[in-house]
Amino acid sequence: MVRRVAVIGAGVGGLASIKCCLDEGLEPTCFERSEDIGGIWRYTDSTDGGRVSVYRSVITNTSKEMSCFSDFPFPEDFPSFLPHSLLLEYFRMYARHFDLLRHIRFKTTALSVKKRPDFTISGQWEVVTETDGIQESHVFDAVMVCTGHYQEPHLPLASFPGIETRFKGQYLHSQEYKDVEAFRGKRVLVVGIGNTGGDLSVELSRVAAKVFLSARRSTWVFSRVSDHGFPFDMVNTTRFYHFLEWLLPSALTKRIKFRKFNSWFNHANYGLASTKSSNFKIIINEELPFCLLSGTVVLKPTVKEFTESSAVFEDGTTEENIDVVLFATGYVFSFPFLEESVRSLFDDNRSLYKHIFPPQLEKPTLAIIGLVQLTGSVMVGAEMQARWVTGIFAGWNKLPPTSRMMADVLKKKPPVKRNPSERENLKISFIGYTDEIASCAGVKPNMLRLLLTDPRLALAIFFGPCTPYQYRLVGRGKWSGARDAILTQWQRTLKPLRTRVVDDSSDGSDGWRWMCLLALPMALAAGFLLSKYPQLGWRPRAG
Repeated sequence: MVRRVAVIGAGVGGLASIKCCLDEGLEPTCFERSEDIGGIWRYTDSTDGGRVSVYRSVITNTSKEMSCFSDFPFPEDFPSFLPHSLLLEYFRMYARHFDLLRHIRFKTTALSVKKRPDFTISGQWEVVTETDGIQESHVFDAVMVCTGHYQEPHLPLASFPGIETRFKGQYLHSQEYKDVEAFRGKRVLVVGIGNTGGDLSVELSRVAAKVFLSARRSTWVFSRVSDHGFPFDMVNTTRFYHFLEWLLPSALTKRIKFRKFNSWFNHANYGLASTKSSNFKIIINEELPFCLLSGTVVLKPTVKEFTESSAVFEDGTTEENIDVVLFATGYVFSFPFLEESVRSLFDDNRSLYKHIFPPQLEKPTLAIIGLVQLTGSVMVGAEMQARWVTGIFAGWNKLPPTSRMMADVLKKKPPVKRNPSERENLKISFIGYTDEIASCAGVKPNMLRLLLTDPRLALAIFFGPCTPYQYRLVGRGKWSGARDAILTQWQRTLKPLRTRVVDDSSDGSDGWRWMCLLALPMALAAGFLLSKYPQLGWRPRAG
């Protein structure tokens, strides 16, 4: 029987895991190697000790209503998209509200996590930690690893001939980037066009002499601001759209998506993406198109090689006098504290059952939390994982036999091993994955039942944003404030914008009522299909 649980890391996943352990009557002890909570979202000027943190100017890509803990909404006066300082303040509020800090041992590093000699019977782990140079050994009934996937910088220098042997300028990974001052007046080449590469290119363009952005494949760019000024994820991450994606042919949904992206600007004209490309990624950046249009950022293809002061690209062009090369090439994850016999059981998150459990372990007492990249907020996914895992530890939920877990892993694992810098092997449909884990935990809302008992709430859930509160309506951990949080989510979204009120006499409430009435038959049909096919729509998404 699991009672004492070790939680490694006090970031988003660690905080959620501590709270879920307490909800289930377990006794968590969290080991955090730094002096504070927040994980990568706690900004520091220093990169000492290899700690990864966000850069100074970062803003969240997912809105507050789509990113909050499911029973703890953000304050209504917080903006929809948050700087790291406000997000960290929210984490502190969450930790205080649920009294989590007393379960965390700061400045304590987990050195090793090993199976006890009687593991096949007890499922217990020996955890060795170090605090101020003093090592200590502990025995735990279960371990939750919450170090995420931003662990070690991926710096593929071998793929760029000349960077180490001929190039005389400076090169660094984006992990070392904090602000623009060190790049003022320089010619900078940014390698990699993910969200980080796009953000840094835009920011550097304000002070650098010139910024070049090297992209290896097609990239679609969209804005956090959607139609009518609402957050993009609140408008587009809905059960209705998820249902349509399941219902329509994938070629058609892809075409619709590309047309939507091109309605903002023609990506082919900018050299970013082609509708014919099958290998693409999607990034969020409002300013990059203008920087390309104004010439402050110049898009380039893959780098072929470096000379002493220049970069030669695969199309034969050369850019001279490059001062700095900034690699925005992502991260790889490793768990050096796990014993090799355990670490070898999974080479990526697709080797884990539901991206959480190593299926070959004799006892299911090790869970990897947050090692998943969703098309929505990873905070929500990590919390849902923690709820299911702690339910299993407490005996409320059970895992299937090893053979079934292995079959599930093999079915979903890509046949070809991908480059570590390519994150598609981590990116999964937000609603599909969260619904799947919620079903395992017994907390997924039943649409058909809601349509019959609370049609107003059902319509808000089906056609409105898939906010985390939906997973607190039923089952263990049910929250009495969930219904109200769902019905008032748009008010909280608009509240921080009401700093100057203008008179707008138009009233769309009648139109909304008519739309709801017309949508009811479709929602009933969809609710029936969703109840009949509970795993509907679970599939990885490109980009």
